[in-house]
Amino acid sequence: MEKRKIENSELVLTGAGQVYHLHLKPGDIADTVFLVGDPGRVKLMSSLFDSVELRVENREFVTHTGTYRGKRVSVLSTGIGTDNIDIVVNELDTLVNIDLEQRTVRENLRSLNLIRLGTSGALHADIAPGSVIVAEVAGGLDNLMHFYAGLEQLADVGLGAAFATHMQWNPENSRPYFIPASGKLVNRITREAYFRGITLSAPGFYAPQGRSLRMDIQDKQYVEKISSFRYGSYRINNFEMEGSALYGLATRLGHEALTVCIALANRSTGEFITDYQVYVKQLLSEVLDSASGDDE
Repeated sequence: MEKRKIENSELVLTGAGQVYHLHLKPGDIADTVFLVGDPGRVKLMSSLFDSVELRVENREFVTHTGTYRGKRVSVLSTGIGTDNIDIVVNELDTLVNIDLEQRTVRENLRSLNLIRLGTSGALHADIAPGSVIVAEVAGGLDNLMHFYAGLEQLADVGLGAAFATHMQWNPENSRPYFIPASGKLVNRITREAYFRGITLSAPGFYAPQGRSLRMDIQDKQYVEKISSFRYGSYRINNFEMEGSALYGLATRLGHEALTVCIALANRSTGEFITDYQVYVKQLLSEVLDSASGDDE
């Protein structure tokens, strides 16, 4: 059977043959890619590498590739939001699994380790600002994965239904979905002091995370209800804005994905740390060490 050739308007490339947004070519990325929201964190993380071979920048997407302890690694900034994750994961997959000259999917598919290192707001008093949270499950309050076929096969339908019932979810809002992380990466990255559980990905920073400045939110008990939700041994530990799309897209495309976040704020106690760079650098260093260990 003849392979489907992907149209120019679907597989969009630059004049130099790079993927359109990331400005990268095949071979520019390693099998392990660390994803950070803030472009400034790319330089911070690559400063921990033993060497850097590649630096590419376009818009908010900054990529550095180098080596650490003899292994090739990449770090890439995504910017904020699930819409940016849609661009990043699709274009990273394109680099390794699509022949850009023939515009066809490769016979032998390559799996990447996509490890997001971010910041978040914790929901429980026992998670002090500066704590590290591993998202064993990402819950999507966004609508992104509903545009792709096969969400039902990826998501934990029982968890999603229990959450919607507990929240008395407004049917006019996007239906929440919950997708597990890569078990391999959870086991490799998680340390004893890290918190584990569900992380919620919100489609915004203010009302979607229960914040009110000059506009009221729909549900005045929103954060309290989220904090009280339990599903077996799981509770929802924190809010962020990218993990659900990362898990959904990566799982659908055959990649391993994990989100690990520093808690900058605690919504229960009202605490917030502004001088958080020391915590971020420590997280980057710890996860780099864990991810670069010998394969099991």
